[in-house]
Parts: sequence; structure tokens; C-alpha cells
Amino acid sequence: MALFAAARRAAATTAPLLLRAAATSFSGAHRGAALLRPLAAAAARPQPRAMPFSSAPATKPSSDAELLSVIESEIKYAEDCDDHDRVEEIPDNFPFKISDEKGMNAITLRRTYHGEQIEVVAHMPSLVTGDEPDHDRDDKDEGEGKEEDDGEEDEGEKPPQSSVPLTVTITKGDGPILEFTCTAYPDEVIIDSLSVTHPSEDCEKDIIAYEGPDFNDLDENLQRAFHKYLELRGISPLTTNFLHEYMINKDSREYLLWLRKLKDFFQQ
Repeated sequence: MALFAAARRAAATTAPLLLRAAATSFSGAHRGAALLRPLAAAAARPQPRAMPFSSAPATKPSSDAELLSVIESEIKYAEDCDDHDRVEEIPDNFPFKISDEKGMNAITLRRTYHGEQIEVVAHMPSLVTGDEPDHDRDDKDEGEGKEEDDGEEDEGEKPPQSSVPLTVTITKGDGPILEFTCTAYPDEVIIDSLSVTHPSEDCEKDIIAYEGPDFNDLDENLQRAFHKYLELRGISPLTTNFLHEYMINKDSREYLLWLRKLKDFFQQ
């Protein structure tokens, strides 16, 4: 009986252990399978096909090729003109030193006159070619009858001329700055405005500063005196005549340079 009881106790003790071991083994296998399932699914999932690498350049749009052809034709036309490579002969008594930087739309003239520093910035010209748009001709044709009836209108009006915008700055040391904006015709200078400013770090005051009346509203004697003032400092018909020709030629040179830059861009 004692042996039988001992055997029952041993069996009773061993059975739970075997069951727990089996359960643990099953649970571990189940967890392992659960971990492997996503990997298997990922392996089974269809992968995107790799695109083959190509070093061949992308084909340019046909419109770029057409535009490049037109640009090359325009360059050829501009090169055939005489203006772009003309070297202007500076008059012997020209009072200014010229600073002309390639690629810029203006030149700078500088000189000293009785202790004054004079600087003239000449901008690209406003050209008059003589070709009028059709609508301008139509307007003139419609008004011809009316002008004939009046008989005296526009008889003294000058034909349009090419012109060069000028900014003339005159300084005396650290004192006030006198600035003229002018329009230079081949043989005439028109003063458009006149202002006096003080060197100041206060930009807000400069913005709201009073710049004087419209130049045309000044007394005629004062207007003539300012024209004489500029002429004595070198803004004379000699200067403006030379500037007129110089800036027209510079406009041709800069246009050709601009076309060549366009060509370089579209050739890339």
C-alpha cells in the first residue's frame, strides 16, 4: 500500500509538469510562427520592379530648338550691323572721364570743376526710328481734315527725336547734393526736375523731404540760369551730341551680348 501510494503521488506530481512543459512548448512554437508570418508575407508580396539607370541626356523640346534657331538668326543680323563694334572717337575737348561697364544699362561720366565733383549717369536711349504704328497713322489721317480747317495748329511742333535720360549730381565736399534729371537730345538738354538733398542716414526723412516745385513752374529767368549753370559744368551740346551717338552704339552692343547669353542658356 505504501508503494502504491508513493507511486500515485509521483504520478500526480509528474503529470502537471509534463502538461506545463507541453503547453510551454506549444506556446513558444505558436509565438515563433506568429513572428515568422509577417516575414513570410513580406517575402511573398510582389516587389516593385527596379527602373534601369540611364545616363543618356533628356531630349530637348522641339520648341527650344526652334527658339534657338531664331536667336541665332537674330545674332547673325545684329553682327552684320556696323554699330555693335564701332569705337567712338572721344572729342579732344570732351570734359568728362567715361566709365562704361559691359552688361550695364548706363555709363557714368565724372569730372572736377572748381572743387565741385560732377557725376553724370547716362541711361539707355529712347530711340525714334521713324516707323509709326498703323493706329497712329490712322489717328493722324482722321485728324488731317480738322487740322486743315484750323490751318495754324502744330505748325511749329518739332518732329520726335531720340533722347538719352541723364542724372546729373553735383557735390561740394560733405555739403548738400544738387541733382538734376534731364533729357538730352542731340543738340539740346531739357531739365525735367531739380532737387537739393543733404547726406543723411535717416532714410525716412529723405522719403518725405520737400524736393521743390516742378521745374517748368519756375520763373523763366531762373530756368535759363540753371541751363547756363549746367552748360558751364560740361552739360553742353558738345557733350550731349557725343552721348547721343555713344549710347545708341552701346545699346546695339548690349543687345548683341544679351542675345548671346540667351543662346548659351538654350544650348545647355
